[in-house]
Amino acid sequence: MQLTISYLYKVPKGPVITCFTEEMNIETALELEADLQKMGRVREIVFQNNNGERFLRKELKAFIEKIQTEPHDVYVYFDGGYEIEYGRAGLGCAIYYEKSGEMYRVRKNALVDELTSSNEAEYAALHLAVQELAMLGIRYQPICIKGDSRLVINQMKEEWECYDPVFLTWADRIDARLAESGLEATYLHVPRKENSEADRLATQALDGVQIESQIVIEQP
Repeated sequence: MQLTISYLYKVPKGPVITCFTEEMNIETALELEADLQKMGRVREIVFQNNNGERFLRKELKAFIEKIQTEPHDVYVYFDGGYEIEYGRAGLGCAIYYEKSGEMYRVRKNALVDELTSSNEAEYAALHLAVQELAMLGIRYQPICIKGDSRLVINQMKEEWECYDPVFLTWADRIDARLAESGLEATYLHVPRKENSEADRLATQALDGVQIESQIVIEQP
C-alpha cells in the first residue's frame, strides 16, 4: 500500500502552511512522520492511501495489524491456451499471497468453448484470476499480475493501443472487477519459463483435468 502525508507546518515568525508529500510505502511514511514530529513545528499529520482513506498514526498502525491477518503481498500468474481445431480454450491462474505470517498458493483452471483465439484465451485467463481474487476476499491493496502474453500485459498497462472490440470488452471487465475490489494492479511481462505454472494449468484444462486448490507453502 502506498501512502501520502499531509501536515501543517508553522513557519518561524510566519504563516501556517499546508504541505503534501509524494507517495511512499508504509515503512517510509511512518519514519517520515516520526521525523516531522521531532521538528516541533508540525501538527495535524494525516496519512492517506490511494482509496482516499485517512489515518492518524495510531489508526494506521491498527490498520496495518489488521492487514497482517488478511491476504496481502499478492502475486498473480495467468495463462491461456487455445486449440483451433476444437475451438476451445484452457485457462489457468496461480495466486500467491501472505496471511498471518504464512504463504499461500491458490491454483485454478477452467475449460471454455466460447472463445475464438489464443489472445482472447489469455484475456479470459486474466479475468479468471481477477474473479478468484474477489472470491479470496483480497481488497484495497496493490497487487502484481504477471503473464507471458506481451499483448495482454502491454494493453492492460495502456502502453499498446487496443483496437479489437473483443479485447476491449475483456479489458473493461477486468478493470471493473479490480476497481470493485479496490485493487491497484501492476502488470509485468515475464518469460514463458517463469509462467510455467499457469501454462501447465491451462494445458491441464485442455486435457480435461480440473484443478482447484489452496495450500500453505514453505517460504524460502
